[in-house]
Amino acid sequence: MKAIALTRYLPITDPQSLLDVELPKPVPGAHDLLVRIEAVSVNPVDTKVRSPKPQVEAQPKVLGYDAAGVVEAVGADVTLFKPGDAVYYAGDVTRAGSNAQYQLVDERIAGRKPAALDFAQAAALPLTTITAWELLFQRMPLDADGADRGKSLLIIGGAGGVGSIAIQLARRAGLVTIATASRPETIAWCRQMGAQHVVDHRQPLQSQLAALCFATVDAVINLADTDRYWETIGEILAPQGHVGLIVEPKGALKIGDPYKAKCIGIHWEMMFARPRFRTADMIEQHRILNRVADLVDAGELRTTLTETLFPIDATNLRTAHAQLESGKTIGKVALAGWNT
Repeated sequence: MKAIALTRYLPITDPQSLLDVELPKPVPGAHDLLVRIEAVSVNPVDTKVRSPKPQVEAQPKVLGYDAAGVVEAVGADVTLFKPGDAVYYAGDVTRAGSNAQYQLVDERIAGRKPAALDFAQAAALPLTTITAWELLFQRMPLDADGADRGKSLLIIGGAGGVGSIAIQLARRAGLVTIATASRPETIAWCRQMGAQHVVDHRQPLQSQLAALCFATVDAVINLADTDRYWETIGEILAPQGHVGLIVEPKGALKIGDPYKAKCIGIHWEMMFARPRFRTADMIEQHRILNRVADLVDAGELRTTLTETLFPIDATNLRTAHAQLESGKTIGKVALAGWNT
């Protein structure tokens, strides 16, 4: 089968950083789906794993942690899907990725593809959607269906992949949603996603929130720079508020006052934790993706895809990685189709 892989960890400007290769078609294990990949999308985890390092892989390593496709075959113990079903999923960072014509994925972390979306539109959603849903509604104590209506949520990094879906989920849950963005196009995007307010993350946040009549906010999710905003978040959070994080800090974080004084809850999200450690509740990701597919098909959520590159090959994948590394990507970039 065709695949895009690496053997060395190189800058994306190096043509050898991602290569077109031929690999054997994989065989499903007991709980596996063998999926014929129709589209993939790119996330920061792809560029982080691919970033320059001294080690060399003995065998080609396939990245890719967002996909949509069609089930080609199933393992002996599979009960949730059958051949011919259209699925979407983020996969498992410990297994071969989605940048290949065929991929194995455990049925418990895959969901039915939203019928209203094409494969590229669907491939843009899984990793960011699972991350946002788990962070907001399973790590942080917020309710997906409106029980916390009226509480305020600040989303730092609103125009990125996770931010784009988090805004939509928060708005649907009835939260007063404040997103950060700095460029006219990212401000417009956040408003399009449903943010009621947008503030500039390059300027002091506290004074901007005060101008909007927010002395404090009930919750913050920081999807950008954990270190940079840590002190500010402690100041702007209300007593017994909550902060959600996805980016590992570069240095030590001071978790004493004001965090201790205010009894602020600190919540980490890593969407690969369930498949990586094969947790007892691993099937939650299947349930989340199916729930989101229902919401998309009902018109309550929309894809965050902003660009699709054709076909899926090393040249286009390097282009997508470079765009993401520029830090200026809005929403998600996907690749679709294979040259036969």
